[in-house]
Amino acid sequence: MTHLSIVVPCFNEEEVLPESATRLLLLLQRLMHQGYVSTDSKIYFIDDGSEDATWSLIEAMNIENPQISGIKLSRNRGHQNALLAGLLTVPGDVVISLDADLQDDIEIIPKMLAEFNQGSEIVYGVRAQRTSDSFFKRFTAQRYYKLMSYFDIDIVPDHADYRLMTRRALQALQSFNEVNLFLRGVIPLLGFKTAKTYYERQPRFAGETKYPLHKMLALAFEGITSFSSAPLKWITWLGGLISLGAIVTGGWALFIKLFTDTAIPGWASIVVPIYFLGGLQMLSLGIIGGYLAKIYSETKRRPRFIIEKAL
Repeated sequence: MTHLSIVVPCFNEEEVLPESATRLLLLLQRLMHQGYVSTDSKIYFIDDGSEDATWSLIEAMNIENPQISGIKLSRNRGHQNALLAGLLTVPGDVVISLDADLQDDIEIIPKMLAEFNQGSEIVYGVRAQRTSDSFFKRFTAQRYYKLMSYFDIDIVPDHADYRLMTRRALQALQSFNEVNLFLRGVIPLLGFKTAKTYYERQPRFAGETKYPLHKMLALAFEGITSFSSAPLKWITWLGGLISLGAIVTGGWALFIKLFTDTAIPGWASIVVPIYFLGGLQMLSLGIIGGYLAKIYSETKRRPRFIIEKAL
């Protein structure tokens, strides 16, 4: 009998939480009845410093049904750290993580458990298609996965954080101490036998997405800079190309000056290099600054999360 723990990170999810808990609880009880999991299996909601009634709801549900437990972080630490807090804290032979918005199809959990019983240590929940996404989101996601592949970053396309992990895989994950966390890139580094289960992503049941465009861009940048130094190498190549362009521009300005009478004195030699090189320098400093910020946060070794309460 497998001891299963289901980890659900939550941030301001009071609108969707009751429905999520009801569906997950019914599924868990069905799995127990069918003999898939042991009777001490539980659902753990991880409150990532919510500002609404999320934690009050978790406490009330825990009183009503002991198969629902909760962990409250002392402050908002972000989705990845809240998820990590659950993965490294809860008990169980296997742990399945998913979001609270009910967009991940929970009916594939039995398939995940079947893959585990066949020897898989990590089972990824992967979207079968992205037809429900807007063209912009679908196009940018596809380009991002190709970019990650170009950087030789091992990442599972169309997979977010819906996955099953065994206790051995979680113990291996615990040895990764990096503060700049991108679990979608870290998990494949663990190795072990893996499998994939495919599902159709559902519309969000209620509430608003916790990953608007600016957070998605931040997560994408986090993924690239946490696993590849290629952008730093690009700066070198870009600097070489700009130097070549500056030589060509200087030759053009010299030609205009010597062989035509249309040159504006000092314009080409001052304005073009200032704007061209100024933009390049700002871009380069921004990329370098991003890496320096990561080094800064890593050297401080501050805790990735602090647990305030646990039910």
